[in-house]
Amino acid sequence: MQFLLNNEIVRVSDVEPTKSVLSYLREDRFLTGTKEGCAEGDCGACTVVIAELESEGLSLKSVNACIQFVPTLHGKAVFTVEFLRRQNNGNLHPVQQAMVDKHGSQCGFCTPGFIMSLWCLYNEHQEAKTIPIRSDVRSALTGNLCRCTGYKPILQAADAMFEVAPVTFDNDGLRDKLLALKTESPSTYSHTEGQLHSPTTTAELLQLRADHPEATLLAGGTDVGLWVNKQFRTLSSIIYLGDIPELKSITQNDQYINIAAGVTLSNAYKALAKHYPEMNQMWERFASRPIRNVGTLGGNIANGSPIGDSMPALIAIATRVVLSSVRGQRELLLEDLYLDYMKKDMAADEVVTLIKIPLPLADQAFRCYKLSKRYDSDISAVFTGMAITLDNDLVSDVKIAFGGMAATPKRASHTEQFLLGKSWDEATAKQAMTILKQDYSPMTDMRASDQNRMQSAMNLLYRFYLETRPVNPLTKEMTDVFGEV
Repeated sequence: MQFLLNNEIVRVSDVEPTKSVLSYLREDRFLTGTKEGCAEGDCGACTVVIAELESEGLSLKSVNACIQFVPTLHGKAVFTVEFLRRQNNGNLHPVQQAMVDKHGSQCGFCTPGFIMSLWCLYNEHQEAKTIPIRSDVRSALTGNLCRCTGYKPILQAADAMFEVAPVTFDNDGLRDKLLALKTESPSTYSHTEGQLHSPTTTAELLQLRADHPEATLLAGGTDVGLWVNKQFRTLSSIIYLGDIPELKSITQNDQYINIAAGVTLSNAYKALAKHYPEMNQMWERFASRPIRNVGTLGGNIANGSPIGDSMPALIAIATRVVLSSVRGQRELLLEDLYLDYMKKDMAADEVVTLIKIPLPLADQAFRCYKLSKRYDSDISAVFTGMAITLDNDLVSDVKIAFGGMAATPKRASHTEQFLLGKSWDEATAKQAMTILKQDYSPMTDMRASDQNRMQSAMNLLYRFYLETRPVNPLTKEMTDVFGEV
């Protein structure tokens, strides 16, 4: 395999398929600016920037090096903090200088990760000839944790990095180098520790899946990377989906937004938010930007975690999924994919290839809510998606789905049945809150107790009523936690 490392071609043939990019950088290349903090994509100390060619052109994105496998870099470029001074003729890059001037570093362990996230933001806005607003900066840094300095001087550095002479990144030169590395043929990277297959078409993927049903499917690695780092699993056979252009497409017809399974969460929610602005907060609070930059909507759905944020919201708007194999395709409602805890209605040779999200209905009200201990970059204790349609103030259709309340993402069937045909008023909402107890028996774990989850779910249903009631509904500004800022 070959890729660009700090703008220079690197060829690798002796690295195990599950070796992390972080370990490779530190142990094999002695690029020790990239740090290991958590080894699970949570703290951002290992942040690097990866560049690749996509259909719309060159894409630069911040990622967590600790949960990316080295073979997935084939044909791409990776940049570490060591590159920045080289880019600026040996001088500190404006991002680095701003961190020094604004005292944005104390112990310094997290600093390279912050700098790489800011460098990615810097290049993005240099290319667009714009200056980011504070919310853009906050979003770019959601994946970076600091334990000693505090964030104010780091945010000040983000402002200051645009106040000095700019350092321009050579996008055209990098694009030419990546085009020279591009290969169209499928490849298998072999090592004594195992194999990683990289198909380039869906047909090749399905044939590989039929030939290797025991293989691990790898998309963004945001979950699989933890299997290796935290559970010490041995993955002897991997099929990597990241080199298949067909699985990165987003199309639309008069009924559905069609998102292929390999589309990143960042791109998927960007497309969905155009039609469902109610998903904006979910988009921003789904993990962190480095996770969303590589994690895929198809992977999140196929993984089927009961606390996955995507599924309740998508179930509430009647999303459908397409499963493919060499035997053909079949389509089912997303809610029907999940049978039990981490058990799905999928044959061993089937792969999720497409997610079909219905376009919004004109008379439908939709909301999704997330509750977690930490606002940014945290796993939900409870997540819900709710959609309701009224006919003369009577409930003609309703879908309510929760995550974190059962072994799978699950609809509140008893509550829905009760609501149909009822007047959407205070008394109905209060009764529905009580009936919700018939639909769920949540568990107690580190994120919340069973009583907390149940009460939270009931409160969220009431909030949904307050925001969608026919008379004097609460506006977004009235319920926004940041509304006074």
